Amino acid sequence: MAMDTIEPAVEQRPPGSDSEGDENRLAQFGYKQELRRDWGLAHNFGVSFSIISVITGITTLFSYGLNTGGPGVMSVGWILVSFFTLLVAVAMAEIVSAIPTSGGPYFWAALLAPPRWSPFAAWLTGWFNLLGQVAVTTGISFGLANLIPTAVVVKNPSFTPTPRVTIGIYAAILVSHALVNTLGVRALKYLNNASIVLHSAGITALCVAVLALAPTHQRAAFVFASFRDGTAAADGADGWGVRASDVYVAVCGALLSQYTLTGFDASAHLSEETRRASWSAPIGVVSSVAFSALFGFFVLMAMLFSIQDFDTVVSSPYGQPVLQILVDAAGENGALALFTLIMVCIWHCGLFSMTSNSRMMFAFARDGGIHPFFHKVDARFRSPTRAVWLAATLAFILALPSLGSSVAFAAATSIATIGLYLSYGTPILIGLICHESFSAMKGPFNLHGFSRPVAAAACLWIGFITVVFCLPTANPVTSQTFNYTAVAVGIVAVFAIGSWVVWAHRWFTGPSAEVSEAMRLGIDITEPGALEEREKKESQRAAQT
Repeated sequence: MAMDTIEPAVEQRPPGSDSEGDENRLAQFGYKQELRRDWGLAHNFGVSFSIISVITGITTLFSYGLNTGGPGVMSVGWILVSFFTLLVAVAMAEIVSAIPTSGGPYFWAALLAPPRWSPFAAWLTGWFNLLGQVAVTTGISFGLANLIPTAVVVKNPSFTPTPRVTIGIYAAILVSHALVNTLGVRALKYLNNASIVLHSAGITALCVAVLALAPTHQRAAFVFASFRDGTAAADGADGWGVRASDVYVAVCGALLSQYTLTGFDASAHLSEETRRASWSAPIGVVSSVAFSALFGFFVLMAMLFSIQDFDTVVSSPYGQPVLQILVDAAGENGALALFTLIMVCIWHCGLFSMTSNSRMMFAFARDGGIHPFFHKVDARFRSPTRAVWLAATLAFILALPSLGSSVAFAAATSIATIGLYLSYGTPILIGLICHESFSAMKGPFNLHGFSRPVAAAACLWIGFITVVFCLPTANPVTSQTFNYTAVAVGIVAVFAIGSWVVWAHRWFTGPSAEVSEAMRLGIDITEPGALEEREKKESQRAAQT
């Protein structure tokens, strides 16, 4: 476990301060304080809230939702998905409170698993979390790269964006995110505050304006009960509602809601930069999901009730149904102003997604999951610079298939959802199975008797969506319409398991075995002789029995 990459300047703190307590807690996990710890609860919440960014998921997947189930599936599905996602968030928050480190899911899996399986659990979970993190950044920033030329079309109908143009815009967006994360780490806190205002007050004002300006409003029956099967990908082909069933289409349509409510592990990845992390980080996880669920429902209702002509919105000449709704309500100039606000929100979402992504990679490199080259904090900016640019590079590579496939973006969103939720579910499942050892670690956020039922429900839901989002969503299935999610997730699974069997098991230990054992026994490893004394007592007790 690498612990000597840099020697950061030591800040003077009064004894018993929150920062001192956080650093002592981090030391119990075998790490020193390397990142700047100056985030509060509001900032921690804001990062996850910005990454969830309901306007991002709803805008970029609105067309998918209209064609894969329609308004009824989008509205009712949002309610159901929000409920189960909140269960996942609560189960995760209990673990975050016990183990507040930047590593997040892979570190939790390592400490919760039995000693024999601890390294493998960390290795597998870490790679799924890394895949999900990269795919989330791809989905957000590539979605923005598609929206920018779409906005240009409003005033320049002859402009036709090509895949190469979109990729170029995407590269520029990634570079902007990487530069801010590299050079402006101190400004991230203030950008976070701006993002919270934009995503709350700004989008609220947008939705109120759309509702007020819309010439007519749809009936509740349209919003909550209408169904559309637009999954036929060729003339004369049947949709999946005919080939399989309407239920099949409806469960696939849940991707809009589930992808939107993703990325709340950012509060955990930022825990080493958050004060009172054992309390602030889990509250950040739960509150970001709860507020996003309520706020997202309001945004979704505003858009669906403001649809003027359904067929026009579905087949909009702009190729973007949300933009069409804005044009129908506010005219082209007003729509562009409102759409620009949405794009600014999405830019902030991508920025903080890369922040979270880089912290995970930094921590994973610290424990040897990826090359230690990426465990480096810039002494001047206190930023994991190498991990930031690795995140940007991998996100760019993941979007390259879009040059030849029309479903690459949908696949990226599915990969993000499955990769992240598998990494969320693994430590939750281990904590459910090894509940006694988990109980010894629990922090101030403690579910007590509800812990195991909530964890069980969360694991069942994650298992369900893992299967559903690998299913094909366009018929007929061709090389252009195939859902490559299963391939991408499968490649990572084969790589992670195969590399473990062949060579990684020889050297990857994950978090220190001594730290893992101390956490399972519920003792402070920084207290001299504490571990040895506890093991001695355990041996004496075993001998007596």
